[in-house]
Amino acid sequence: MQQLKKEYREHTALELAAVCARVALDTKAEDLVVLDVRGQASFTDCFLIMSGRSTRHVQALAEAIEAELNSKRINSKHAEGLQEGLWVLLDFGDVVAHIFYKETRQFYNLEGLWHDAPRLDLQADLGIEEQEDDK
Repeated sequence: MQQLKKEYREHTALELAAVCARVALDTKAEDLVVLDVRGQASFTDCFLIMSGRSTRHVQALAEAIEAELNSKRINSKHAEGLQEGLWVLLDFGDVVAHIFYKETRQFYNLEGLWHDAPRLDLQADLGIEEQEDDK
């Protein structure tokens, strides 16, 4: 029974990450990275890390992700930084989205801090086809 619960939770974490990633790409997020932190972090399974071109773009990315998940009756457990738009953190439990203004992302370097975490491939692992105009 414990194994079944664990498999179900992992599956839903990847589905949730895929929904967040798809919305982020549709809202023109830059440099989207999805890190699998299962086994490395006790508080979440996946990090989404992305950049916005301006503070307003960062806010729009966060609002779009929250709106999409709210429409699926998934609410963030914690959100911060939306007012400033330099680093917005949206905590959905199994997935934590970090939305950065470019310079802020470089300063905090979360990818460097979590360098041991595998990067999930958007297409192979999450089933997301990138649009041609995004490249």
